Amino acid sequence: MDCQARRLCLVLLFGLLLASCATAPGNANGQSTPSAKTITYPQKMVCPSQLAGVSYYRACLTPQDMRTLYGLDPLYQQGFTGKGQTVIDIVSFGSPNLQHDMQVFDQTFGLPPIDLQVISPLNVPESDPQHDKGGWGLETELDVEIIHALAPEAKVVVLTSPVSETEGTIGLPEFRQLIQYAIDHKLGTIISQSWGASELTLTDEAGKQEMSKWNTLLQDATTKQHLTIFSSSGDNGATDYADVNHSQIATIPTTSFSADSPWVTSVGGTRVQHSTSGLSEVAWESSGGGFSRFYQTPSYQQSLAGSQQNLFQNRRGVPDVSAAGDPSTGMAIYINGQWSLAGGTSASTPVWAALMAVANQKAGHPLGFINPALYQLGASSTYAQDFHDVTEGNNSSVHGNTVVQGYSASTGWDAVTGLGTPNAAKLIPDLIAAVQTTK
Repeated sequence: MDCQARRLCLVLLFGLLLASCATAPGNANGQSTPSAKTITYPQKMVCPSQLAGVSYYRACLTPQDMRTLYGLDPLYQQGFTGKGQTVIDIVSFGSPNLQHDMQVFDQTFGLPPIDLQVISPLNVPESDPQHDKGGWGLETELDVEIIHALAPEAKVVVLTSPVSETEGTIGLPEFRQLIQYAIDHKLGTIISQSWGASELTLTDEAGKQEMSKWNTLLQDATTKQHLTIFSSSGDNGATDYADVNHSQIATIPTTSFSADSPWVTSVGGTRVQHSTSGLSEVAWESSGGGFSRFYQTPSYQQSLAGSQQNLFQNRRGVPDVSAAGDPSTGMAIYINGQWSLAGGTSASTPVWAALMAVANQKAGHPLGFINPALYQLGASSTYAQDFHDVTEGNNSSVHGNTVVQGYSASTGWDAVTGLGTPNAAKLIPDLIAAVQTTK
């Protein structure tokens, strides 16, 4: 499989993952103001000893670590666990091992059984030109396990295409049909997309026509159907592939579709650091970020500081937000009978999809298009409490002899981590209020 093409970076490990037994979380009542209750999670997990021999391993995160890092525990204590919400994961092929591996994952972490549905609605021939069907299986399981870990009572619908999305327009018409299917059948209001096609592979007429169709669909989905759509910003830093065979990294900065769409919430990646004072984050050097050659600066990004506007030059900036993405400090996941570490902006994106399930439950209705509200909060007095502002690191791209100068993390929005990572306990109620003022 090609890690970069799938926005997926996994550190595959062998051996058993040790954990303590614990009581599974109880059920929330699904109301917008549920009664408070105590949720008991497993004790802190011990990561497998085999990790010590992996040169690029730095630290392992458990679901509890992720919930703590992103401020979800206070919301869980109030009964907001994603209950009554559905997250839709758009992938090619899916995974034949998904249900079995989810059972092991849930039992290990004391999670409730997942409410999972896999739908393959497209009647078209299977196509896998890059032979990465196995990689899509890994992607599918990564997405679902992260969503379930952080929104344990949300339903997850996996919508699969029999055509592998690679670069250019390959696979994009089928993915577009899946989103339309989700809308037509009212499957849910949150979509997670851990895939992307380099803008450089979409500059021909076919690419422009396909993106025009996507633009119409995404605008309708977010503003009229009230969907929230997240897309990974990429794993090649400030650049991406130059060709449809994803064999050559470009020598110039570029972004990828659909993370570049102004109707999508684009998610970048961070590296999680452990210290005696707790967990913190810096920019992950492979986090996709930059400025679109196709889309102009949307109105919600025009509110950013004048010094930042000098970088935009009337282009859409990517990403909007971020979450843990470095595979050397990722969350433990169980795939194909092995424990692994999750990474890539593939891992960052379902974090935000899960957070939205919790937010929609608390709001009592789908929040829909959240970008204007996110940037309103980014310019407000509550920014420092709503987000973890990531101010260290950059995403300059180095592939062999190819070096592409990237962007530095900085105070406020930047083209590596966006507005930063969430502090859900503060962000979610503020986001709910902000959405009302931006409609």
